[in-house]
This record gives sequence, structure tokens and C-alpha cells, in this order.
Amino acid sequence: MTTITYSLLTAEEAAKGQDELYNVLSACVALGASIGFVSNEPAPMKQFWTGVIASLASGEKRLLVARRQQKIVGTVIVEFCGKPNGSHRAEIAKLLVHPDARRQGIARELLGRAERLAEQEGKTLLVLDTRSGDAAEQLYLAQGWQVCGQIPYFALSTRGEPEATTVMYKQVTAGV
Repeated sequence: MTTITYSLLTAEEAAKGQDELYNVLSACVALGASIGFVSNEPAPMKQFWTGVIASLASGEKRLLVARRQQKIVGTVIVEFCGKPNGSHRAEIAKLLVHPDARRQGIARELLGRAERLAEQEGKTLLVLDTRSGDAAEQLYLAQGWQVCGQIPYFALSTRGEPEATTVMYKQVTAGV
């Protein structure tokens, strides 16, 4: 069995791995993942990662990755709320695993590491949204996330059809 390693990337490291980050995102979108993109056009996806790298440099976000044979195969972003009344919360975003690396516990491990990172940063409330009925929804529920609601017609699928999203949260105890 191949070893999976996990790390927190700096902006510089993410910039060096931008092609690998793009490849993970593109592969997930190609299979219909509802993660903000409706097509597999490279320019918007590369622009997305450029924006993430800038947010890493400013401290607004953290990026955790999973690697198999030194190649990035999974990602998760922890985005800190910049509003004064939201300084206690963070959003979990872009929990992605390349299709060739699935069914190895990578998503579960990345999620757990993202949660612990947020706690270490003093966050006590985590939020996310996911396509309703998606396998990811079951993963989050199994990891103790709570559903707070569903929004119909929230996002267009890669087929151009509106889909619902489930909004979820998890309360954590910072510093434990």
C-alpha cells in the first residue's frame, strides 16, 4: 500500500504545486463534482488557485494537501472569517480527492486535520456547504457535522441543472 503524507502549504509551496492543485480540481470537476465550476475550462480553475495562493500569503486561508508518491492527490482549505463578529469561525472548502486516489481515507483524514487546524487557530465554529445527497454529505455527517438547512437551486451542476446544497456546521472546543 502506498503511503499518503499530509502537509500544510505556504503560499510559496502552493505556487510551486499549482499545476498539481489544478489537476486535482480538474479531475473532480470532470466527474461532475459541484465545487464552484460548471465546466473543465482551465483558465477559471487556474485563476481560482492563484486567488487561494494570495489568500495563503495574507493569512486568510490555510491549505492542507495529501500527497501520494510526492504528488498532490487531495486538498482542503480552511478559510478564516475576516469579519469582527465572525472571528470565532472558519469555513471548510474544497475538500477534494483525485479520483485515482479515492477510497483510502484521504478525505476523512484531510477533514480531521482541517478541523484540528481551525481549533488550534482558536476557532470554535466550523461551517461548510455541500451538494445535497452527495457522498461528501455522508462523510461530514459521519464525522459529527450537523445539518442546519438546505437551499434549493443553489448551484448549477456541470450539466447546467440547478442543484440543492446542504449547509452544515460543527462546534469545536478551541485549544483542546
